[in-house]
Amino acid sequence: MRTVPTWVDKVHDRDKIEQCIYDLCFCPDGSQLIVAAGNRVLVYDTNDGTLLQPLKGHKEAVYCVSYSKDGKRFASGSADKSVIIWTSKLEGILKYSHNDPIQCLAYNPVSHQLASCALSDFGLWSPEQKSVQKHKSSSRIYSCAWTNDGQYLALGLADGTVSIRNKSGEVKMRIDRGGANSPIRSLAWNPSKEEAYDILCVADWGQNLSFYSMNGKLIGKERPLGFDPCCVSYFSKGEYLLVGGANRSCSLYTREGVRLGLICDQQSWVWCCEAHPDSSYVAVGCQDGTIAYFQLVFATVHGLYKERYAYRENMTDVIIQHLITEQKVRIKCRDLVKKVAIYKHRLAVQLPERVIVYELYSQEAADMHYRVRDKINQKLECNLLVVCTNHIVLCQEKRLQCLNFTGLREREWQLDSMIRYIKVVGGPPNREGLLLGLKNGQVLKIFLDNAFPVHLLTVSSAIRCLDLNSSRHRLAVVDDNSDLLVYTLPEGELLYSEKGANSVVWNTSCDAMLCYSGNSTFNIKADNFPPHEQKLQGFVVGFSGSKIFCLHVISMSTVEVPQSAPMYQYLDKNMCKEAYSIACLGVTDGDWRALGRAALHDHNYDIAKKCFTRTKDMRSLQLLQIIEERGQQGSGDPTLAEADILAHEGRFSEAAKLYRKAGQDSAAMNMYTDLRMFDLAQEYLGADGTMDKQQLIKKKADWARNINEPRAAAEMYLSAGETAKAVEIMAENGWVEMLVDVGRKADKADHQTLSLCAQHLRQLKARTYAIELYRKMGELQCVVELFVEDEDWEEAFAWAEKHPQFKELVYVPYATSLAEKDEFLLAQKAFHKAGKPGEAFRVLEQLTHNAVTENRFSDAGYYFWMLSLQCLEHLRDDQTKGSGEDKDAAVEDKSESRAASPDAFPRPANADQKLAEARELEKFHDYQRRASMYYVYHTIQRYMDEPFTSYMPEALFNISRFLTHELNVIQPPGISKFSTMYTLAKQARNLEAFKLARHVLDKLQHLHIPERFQEDVELAALKIRSKPFQDNEEHQPLCYRCSTTNPLVNVTAGNQCINCAHPFVYSFVSFEVLPVVQFVLAEGITDEEAVRLIQQAGGDSPLKSTDAEKDEGEDDVWTAPEEGDAERINLEGNKLNPDDPFSANLNAIYPGSEMEPVTLNRAALQAQDPQDIIICRWPKPLRFTYYKNLMPDVPITHCQHCNKLFHTDDFILQVLQKGHCPFCRTPAPHITDTPE
Repeated sequence: MRTVPTWVDKVHDRDKIEQCIYDLCFCPDGSQLIVAAGNRVLVYDTNDGTLLQPLKGHKEAVYCVSYSKDGKRFASGSADKSVIIWTSKLEGILKYSHNDPIQCLAYNPVSHQLASCALSDFGLWSPEQKSVQKHKSSSRIYSCAWTNDGQYLALGLADGTVSIRNKSGEVKMRIDRGGANSPIRSLAWNPSKEEAYDILCVADWGQNLSFYSMNGKLIGKERPLGFDPCCVSYFSKGEYLLVGGANRSCSLYTREGVRLGLICDQQSWVWCCEAHPDSSYVAVGCQDGTIAYFQLVFATVHGLYKERYAYRENMTDVIIQHLITEQKVRIKCRDLVKKVAIYKHRLAVQLPERVIVYELYSQEAADMHYRVRDKINQKLECNLLVVCTNHIVLCQEKRLQCLNFTGLREREWQLDSMIRYIKVVGGPPNREGLLLGLKNGQVLKIFLDNAFPVHLLTVSSAIRCLDLNSSRHRLAVVDDNSDLLVYTLPEGELLYSEKGANSVVWNTSCDAMLCYSGNSTFNIKADNFPPHEQKLQGFVVGFSGSKIFCLHVISMSTVEVPQSAPMYQYLDKNMCKEAYSIACLGVTDGDWRALGRAALHDHNYDIAKKCFTRTKDMRSLQLLQIIEERGQQGSGDPTLAEADILAHEGRFSEAAKLYRKAGQDSAAMNMYTDLRMFDLAQEYLGADGTMDKQQLIKKKADWARNINEPRAAAEMYLSAGETAKAVEIMAENGWVEMLVDVGRKADKADHQTLSLCAQHLRQLKARTYAIELYRKMGELQCVVELFVEDEDWEEAFAWAEKHPQFKELVYVPYATSLAEKDEFLLAQKAFHKAGKPGEAFRVLEQLTHNAVTENRFSDAGYYFWMLSLQCLEHLRDDQTKGSGEDKDAAVEDKSESRAASPDAFPRPANADQKLAEARELEKFHDYQRRASMYYVYHTIQRYMDEPFTSYMPEALFNISRFLTHELNVIQPPGISKFSTMYTLAKQARNLEAFKLARHVLDKLQHLHIPERFQEDVELAALKIRSKPFQDNEEHQPLCYRCSTTNPLVNVTAGNQCINCAHPFVYSFVSFEVLPVVQFVLAEGITDEEAVRLIQQAGGDSPLKSTDAEKDEGEDDVWTAPEEGDAERINLEGNKLNPDDPFSANLNAIYPGSEMEPVTLNRAALQAQDPQDIIICRWPKPLRFTYYKNLMPDVPITHCQHCNKLFHTDDFILQVLQKGHCPFCRTPAPHITDTPE
């Protein structure tokens, strides 16, 4: 480091009395310097030291100045107890005062807040405030500084402590500094952004420099200064620290407090110093009024070995950079780095008191991890430093000293002249060679194990730079005349010279190539060829392959340079081998192709193959393979090879002449034919009468096809016998007539041509012609496939009837198309006809899954109902296969031998069949249950998603209650338990079923509640506590079997009576409980017999009551007294005939036991009124289900397709709205059952 004075000024007053410079600061852009001199504020231009303007406003000495970060204003504080705010235009805009002289000022680096410190207090001012907030201090304030984020203010006090305040002036921290009581004259926060936390530098008049963190912890150790410091100041990026004081000098320190060097000596105390914000300039203010402005010039300390570059940074750090991979590693030496040397895996760093030798952890080329190997604890002085494997070499003017890593001097050389350049050129450990360039022009070579230098040659002027190539046979020298001289070794013969060079390096990958720089250019020179010049700033210091390492000022850069120019220089001399070695260093793909072509003409096929492989030129590689194979067969005629090469390059006329010269007219003919030059090809065809003219016609046809003449090409192909290609062209152009003509002319035995024509006609939708050709071939299956593709099902069915082997080919696609159109019943029949009963089931299962996934729950319920019917169909098919008898007869015979039940089906012949049928039956009941649940949940989902609903509260209440009970048994995917219970809770509150509502809301607390309902549920749970703990009896379901009123929730049994376990039968619209009771047949009665008995007239039975008795009973049941304007209906007595066997069975109940169904024998069946009986006719093998309507006045509709029961009014309304049954979607015209 050296210091260059830029300008100096000395301030006097009118009486020529020196004015002390107490403080100074830069504006943020560094263009102006603000100086506190006497009772004035001086503004200087930093470029030349011109005094721009003195500012007057203070009556006494100005002690401090500070510039805001945004550059809009600055402040000055004086002994007259006032602070003046100045604008950047040098105008005073504000003045406020303290009770004591102002000691220091500091602008917040983030905001516009100004801290002004007097002896006993400090104030905080900002433009937004009308007054200055002032805060007392326990001791005198000498200095202040803001943290980088502007959150805290550090105050340096006279009692040796540091007080940390926040932006409001409140105490956050107090740093006692280990009991030191020396006044803190100056302090500063490190502005570096690399530090993990804020670091405060403290300079006290105990002559110490120390560093602290925000929490008061000492960082590192205190650094003794040896003088009283008056000022400390960081560089803008925090890399260096300026310290000035009573020693009458200003020095440069590291940010850790290590002294690096002297900046300037003055005649009096240095009261202030400041670094330029954007450059390496320093301003210093002194007691005697001197203002000095210096430029700091940092010398480049670096070393280079091949691709590793080591250099000094921030004066104390060493950076090792890998120039190829761009990796960098930093070594913190925490002391002034004086010299750096690098060699292979060694690194030497010279510090003021020692030399540290580092080594790599491993020998890998890309390893960048260094560790300390040895330390030489000696103070060594040298001009140049070199490190070898086990030694360091010190250069001192004319003397060289070799020291081992313990510091012992092993050898010394005394030379005749001063050493100007030194470089390690390699060698075995302990015997490395050094190349020396002296001022007297001598070039010497020294070996570490030899005391005698080896003289290589002498030039006419001092050596500036030199380098030895990798083979040690050529030496390049640059002298002080900027001449580049290249010599051979050991002869010392001058090969060539160049002008205007300042540095030179040999290419480590090519002995004959070097690079030299000068006049802002660099030149690449190979052998004696002219150099190739390019623009480049700096000095070239390394050359490896195609990469040039250039040092510009202190920055090292890597430049990628294609070696095209030297390669072409060698090619011009037909030196393919040398050109290839240059190309391997790095050239473009075009250069590789040019080299390959040159090597090809030179018949250097090895190099040509390498070049074409590099560029992936497959055509050229194929040509090489042909030439090499021809040579291996003993017919390697050079003329023929040259003709191939010329044809490959497009020089066809020359190639044809060489072909004819070599006696290969056929090759010339093929070449012209490929080029579609048929006239020229005809010439060579005439010269060789053995050539196949048919081949020429084919090539003409190919050409016609390529030039978009398809009709001519097709005709040529036909004439040449290439029928397949002709047919392909006709198909591409849609020429149906030509295809038909070809097919008709073809022989029946020519299946290939006929099949090809028929296939293309099929693709062109010419079905009639395609059928004609297929019939000609006898391919009936293809004819059927055509009808299926066109969905001409009538024709397809007709062919399937004539040829039963094609049934599957017809009915499977037909069934698939029907399934896609949701016509599943027809699809099922089609699948059965095709012998694929499982396909319909799988398609329906997939549709069901899609409906659930897409939240189409109404469709899901319908599909599950369809699946249940499929299960019954499979069950009947399996039984038919197992028994081998008529299906209906088997069911009837088997049913007579077992008790009648709704789920009765014939006993299977063996255990496996029984197990399979049980699984099918279980699936049937499961699908039925799921169909009902999804059907019901569709209403709840619409209620939750849509703002309005057409359902009455009672219907929603019944629906949600039914589904809640079902969810206790099974919870199908897609059905939200929360939505169901939320609907139930809401409708229960509306219908005054408060006990049920409280029960459901308690259950909801254990479920995941969507966010949009969270508040509603919590509020409802609170409100329900204010309601009575009871339900409205009006909505409690009545069991028509035992006349028991049931609670609204049956946790254990679900949708059945808690007393008799009779299942409730619901109307599948409003889901009210229907007044029906299920009964079963006595043993030995078949379904057909039971239906016949019920349908017979009931008057013949002694158990049947007369009409008079019936009317009398009805009068006992219903009374309608009139009370004023109101009418009341009373239900009294029992409407059932006590002598009726159904009534006798109805009352046979044993509470707490399993359900005992009402069982009717033949006589009882004859006694029933057919209009009161509802028969659900299930497909076999299931038994029929029988219900009796206990309230005939309540009309009930039974859907014969799904066997669901409805209130007739609800059913009619739904059919009118939808046009079909609400559950099974059977269209209205097909619902033949009437209300029962």
